[in-house]
Amino acid sequence: MHFENSLSFARERDTMDPLRSYRDRFHLPRRPNGEPFIYFCGNSLGLQPKSVSSYIATELEDWANLGVEGHFHARNPWMPYHEFLTASTARLVGANPEEVVVMNSLSVNLHLMMASFYRPDSGRFKILIEADAFPSDIYAVESQIRFHGYNPKDALIKLRPREGEYCLRTEDIEKEIGRAGEWLSLVLMGGVNYYTGQAFDMERITAAGHEAGAFVGFDLAHAAGNLELKLHDWEVDFACWCSYKYLNSGPGGVGGCFIHKNHFRDRSMPRLAGWWGHNKETRFKMGPDFQPIPTAEGWQLSNAPVLAMASLRASMEIFDEAGIPALREKSRQLTDYLEFVLADAENFGIKIITPSNPQERGCQLSLLTGHNGRELFDRITQEGVICDWREPNVIRLAPVPLYNTFEEVWHFARLLLR
Repeated sequence: MHFENSLSFARERDTMDPLRSYRDRFHLPRRPNGEPFIYFCGNSLGLQPKSVSSYIATELEDWANLGVEGHFHARNPWMPYHEFLTASTARLVGANPEEVVVMNSLSVNLHLMMASFYRPDSGRFKILIEADAFPSDIYAVESQIRFHGYNPKDALIKLRPREGEYCLRTEDIEKEIGRAGEWLSLVLMGGVNYYTGQAFDMERITAAGHEAGAFVGFDLAHAAGNLELKLHDWEVDFACWCSYKYLNSGPGGVGGCFIHKNHFRDRSMPRLAGWWGHNKETRFKMGPDFQPIPTAEGWQLSNAPVLAMASLRASMEIFDEAGIPALREKSRQLTDYLEFVLADAENFGIKIITPSNPQERGCQLSLLTGHNGRELFDRITQEGVICDWREPNVIRLAPVPLYNTFEEVWHFARLLLR
């Protein structure tokens, strides 16, 4: 697409945008003068859909009017409440409905998945992960390694970019997996790296991990609702994600999980069990023996957090209407335009470290700043931009297709590069 660095061009693109009406379905944070902030922080916390309050109000009213009977007689019965999210979640991540479940939080789900998919022994005990993965993931894998009696110094392989580069090359990931070979038990990476914004080739990484005899899982915190995913077709073993970033479910929103159907009948697979993963037909007979549901639901521990799930339902309704392909297309255009209007950034001591190839990124650009980076970040914040600062010197920007505009992208570049 031919871009122009002008306000008139940006406004024209917004007029032509088939998704432009979705912006009106979100609450926009506003400055004291009433003007909306330029909100480029959807990769940390998505904005609130205006419909959330009515979704939650429905459950509060049914709780008030029905008490415990709401489990069966609420307008949206609470007993199977998580099932109201199954179909939309499967579409979101490219899965069969029985392969997904909404439950818990991201780090909890990662631990639950590693209880099943990280089974080290004297032959295979290594885990491969990005060196700059989100710290919580590093903490989780190191604690799992120690829990099984191994030393992270011996068992954890941290992938680092080549000298002078900021992102990992797929061929280098594949080589490191091959080098680990028979020692490798688990590959656990982000779908999109939170710091650089690099989107990984999950299909190739999964194939390489399986070739080495390892399980392969992904943290999709920055990929779910951002990229087009095909977890089933790629034969990913498991994946977990949060919903408060691109999925707009609110602070601390409920997480999600994918387990490939290939693993449902493996009775040798260990798991940390809870009563909500038990056979639905006999769950309330309170028997002593755990009978797992033969789907992803079998990994559930507890009943649904209904109010949190109500918030997520409001957002997922919007995703179903807009469709991931259309959102991804606008995302590419917005992020490409942001890169275009920041073409002179290096003249201001700023370097874009996110890959330029649209196939290797979602709707995020990470800007490496100089010694005055924090001062620059504070200035644009004062001038009406909400984005994200990451130590020691990176500004992360996320122009989200549901509620950001080309005009906002143009104005942002004018504020930053002056």
